[in-house]
Amino acid sequence: MAEAEVPVENKPELPIENKPAANEDDDFVDPWTVTGKSDTGIDYDKLIKRFGSQKIDYELIQRFEKVTGKKAHHFLKRGIFFSHRDLHSILTLHEAGKKFYLYTGRGPSSESMHIGHMIPFMFTKWLQDIFEVPLIIQLTDDEKVLWRDLKIDEARKMAFNNAKDIIAVGFNPENTFIFNDLDFIGQCPAFYQNMVRIQKCVTFNQVKGIFGFGESDVIGKITFPSIEAAPAFSTSFPFIFDNKVLPCLVPCAIDQDPYFRMSRDVAARLKMPKPALVHSTFLPALQGAQHKMSASDPNASIFLNDSPKQIKNKINKFAFSGGQATVEEHRMKGGNTTVDISFKYLTFFLEDDKRLAEIKYQYESGEMLTGELKREAINVITPWVQQYQQRRSKITDEMVESFFKIRPIKV
Repeated sequence: MAEAEVPVENKPELPIENKPAANEDDDFVDPWTVTGKSDTGIDYDKLIKRFGSQKIDYELIQRFEKVTGKKAHHFLKRGIFFSHRDLHSILTLHEAGKKFYLYTGRGPSSESMHIGHMIPFMFTKWLQDIFEVPLIIQLTDDEKVLWRDLKIDEARKMAFNNAKDIIAVGFNPENTFIFNDLDFIGQCPAFYQNMVRIQKCVTFNQVKGIFGFGESDVIGKITFPSIEAAPAFSTSFPFIFDNKVLPCLVPCAIDQDPYFRMSRDVAARLKMPKPALVHSTFLPALQGAQHKMSASDPNASIFLNDSPKQIKNKINKFAFSGGQATVEEHRMKGGNTTVDISFKYLTFFLEDDKRLAEIKYQYESGEMLTGELKREAINVITPWVQQYQQRRSKITDEMVESFFKIRPIKV
């Protein structure tokens, strides 16, 4: 790959692509904090405008189905994956019979992931099956050491356990490579070299503007974005792509977009294609849609290792309700599905469109009470988690090592 042709100090300031401008009335969304300003949660249309991405509309979904010959995933149809950058270009590549690869990741911050963490991985698995393309999964255990009070060995252990959670989604080692930063980067010179190339393209002022870093932040935070950006360029993995330049599609939650705005801005100077993106909404916390589900609060999240009793208790006790104060008032006025967390969870995990529409009508008309809606959510999420746990129980250390092994995979 061509190196930069002039010294970095002589280069003009990098025009950060569609740098978001926010005011105090806007929702707060960055890679570490998500806070909505209203009971209905994040205003995703406003976020699209602020981030400068494109809405996934009906026409794009129709084109997706035409190009792939497959029905759109319910995450697409329901606006759970709602925004994109250059998804049309990926579809054009596929139409022409040309290859690309998928890249997504996870910052391990707990021994077990929660159901909200599964959304990008479920969709990534579907994309991989539809397009028959290779997948790179990055575990940013180094990020968690830098941002949290974690020791390196603790973060590495979490990454290994989270890898088991991810593999249980159904990924295949034949076309999937998983790595954790703290172990892999020292074993792959090409990856580190791309990190340095990216670092040369972005000034301190720019990284402060994108990520909001302050003068008291440790220097590791300043350089970390180059680590998350590097997998978006195929030359970071010569053992997989043989130094060939392949475009990349990144399925991720919208809070990770700043990393890839930066990646897209440096791509031309690295003589690499800009990574394309498809963004998901957040699965909200049990207490309300203003916050995403968090691994740091056990009462805000349904974890993948929760028992049926724990799931039932969490939803019944903590799930924010859109119902009225009394049964009589609810029968008369109906419930509000735009703020009700049980209904929001059903939009993610209940695949039956007809049944979801029935529940919406029954709750909004007052025919269905809050307790009954919570029971519907429990009856959908509990078997989903139990089926997942059965798959997870079969994931061995040896299986994880097969995904982590530096090797060629099917391209």
